[in-house]
Order: sequence, then C-alpha cells, then structure tokens
Amino acid sequence: MLAAATPGVTVIDLTHQVPAFDVRAGSHTLVRAIPHLGPGVVLAVVDPGVGSSRRGVCLEVTPLRGEPSFFVGPDNGLLIAAAESAGEAPVARAFTLRRDQATVERGITFDGRDLFAPAAAALCRGVPPEDLGDPVDPHTLVRLTGGVVERGRLSDGRTCMRTEVMWVDHFGNMQLAATYADAQAAGVPPTGTRGITLVTPGAEGEMTLRRVDTFADLSPGEFGLLIDSNGHVAVVAGQASAAGQLDVSAGMLVVLAW
Repeated sequence: MLAAATPGVTVIDLTHQVPAFDVRAGSHTLVRAIPHLGPGVVLAVVDPGVGSSRRGVCLEVTPLRGEPSFFVGPDNGLLIAAAESAGEAPVARAFTLRRDQATVERGITFDGRDLFAPAAAALCRGVPPEDLGDPVDPHTLVRLTGGVVERGRLSDGRTCMRTEVMWVDHFGNMQLAATYADAQAAGVPPTGTRGITLVTPGAEGEMTLRRVDTFADLSPGEFGLLIDSNGHVAVVAGQASAAGQLDVSAGMLVVLAW
C-alpha cells in the first residue's frame, strides 16, 4: 500500500517479527533501529487496542541536524521512546489522526491499513501533519513504565540486583532492564568472575553465571553475564538459548547476586 501510494519513495521494512500484542518489544525494536535510520517517516503498528478509544497519532521530531522526522502509529507507548531518541529532545509536535469516513464501511479493526499507512503515505508526499489531524499536547502521550531495577542485599548478606527481563531475542539471550551504568552502580563483579548467581521465578536453586565480554568466552551450554550491544546487562548461554533452558520470558523478574 505504501509503495503504491508513494511512488519513488524508498520503503524499508524493519521487521514483522515483534511478538503479537507486545507493545514493549515493539518499542525496544524501534529504539534499536533509530540510530541506523535517516530522517523520514516511521510507521509502526503493535496495536492490541485497535478499535478502542486509544488515539492514532503522528509525532514530529526535529533533530539537531537534518530534516524533521515523523512517527505514525497508535498512542499506546509504542512510539514515544524512539521519537525522543531520534530528536535527542522532547517531541516537537503531536497530532491525533482523523479517520477517513470512507473506511468505516470496512470496519475499524485494521488501522494499520486504514489509518496509519495512509497518514504515513501523505507525510511522504509532503502533506503537513496539521492537515492529517488535530494538535495535542505531547505531554499527554502514553508512555510505557520503565523496567524494574532494584538494588539491595539478600538475607545471607550477598549484594543483589533485582531486575526485569525486558527482551528475549531469537537466540534466547535475555536482555535485562539493568544497563551498564546500573551494573557499575550496583557493583556487579568484573569480567572473569564466576561468583555471580541468578535466581529466576520458581527456581529451586541458583544458576551460576560467569561474567564475560563476548559470547565466544563461554563454553557450549555455559551460562554467562555480559553487556550487550545495546548497553544492557544480558544473561546468555554458550551456543544455546538461556531463556529456553531457564524457562524465562520477557516481563519476568530475576535476581542477580554476588
């Protein structure tokens, strides 16, 4: 639809592999992609609230250098983190999208096709965003809650960090909400240390992790802890799925102790 409505415009398909209904995973995907995209129009749809009172929006960001960029999609927290990352500043302007009455006869369950894609195509053709909808205060945009990162001590005196599993990738690596800065502040032991343990929900015991720099530092099946390519702490396994072997999924809370 986009290619047909915007001849001559390059359309880059980022992914169709975001888990169904997982708005947070979609948000993370966009944030990861932003550093590698130039100015343009970003269309994103992870929309379990389609047909409800949630707004469809267009966000305009003005980067420090270059042309403005626009983000089009549902106002459910999917867009805002990526938009702010792209602009390195708050969102400049936001608009609620007006629905074309011609689409009502086909129902209101496919906003990706009937609302968001036409708006993105119009922006690509140079239509100003104010022609697509009404302005809204960017401060009213829906934001996702941040991931849990808590520091403390266990009853046996060990230092610990309780944190949320934010993302499980195709290989089963578990990206945690804790960042490199969080790890530094908590005092996570340095590379080469084997005395880090992981406690997962429902675990009968503790899993020993080795603090490493790369996946290649681990033997096949060995569990490790590293800083991943996005600056987050990650629990991984050598040539294996850490999440699969530990029966952990995104949204769970785990405890690292040392």
